[in-house]
Amino acid sequence: QVQFVESGGGLVYPGGSLRLSCKASGFSLANYAIGWFRQAPGKEREGISYISSKDGRTYYIDSVKGRFTISRDNAANTVYLQLNSLKPEDTALYYCASVAILGETWYPSGSWGQGTQVTVSS
Repeated sequence: QVQFVESGGGLVYPGGSLRLSCKASGFSLANYAIGWFRQAPGKEREGISYISSKDGRTYYIDSVKGRFTISRDNAANTVYLQLNSLKPEDTALYYCASVAILGETWYPSGSWGQGTQVTVSS
């Protein structure tokens, strides 16, 4: 069973930074492409970034490009998301999942954990 535990969220002022972690439990994530998603209250779920399993190719949606950085440490069985220059509109519950990638489209393909809350407020 695919299981993930997200951590690293918190309350930060606009312009601040956080590093989120997505740790796989019970299996190795080395062979999975992993994506980060977020959902704010009253908003649709939004896929924001992914990293591929073998070549480490990364993708970011335009709204986070240049501010967020995804990385992976297979030895630690963890994928990270560095959040810089945070804006109030980044406030959401962030969670990770394995993803299927086909061309320029990508989809969550497994379950995820409880997520980690990011709140950006002055």
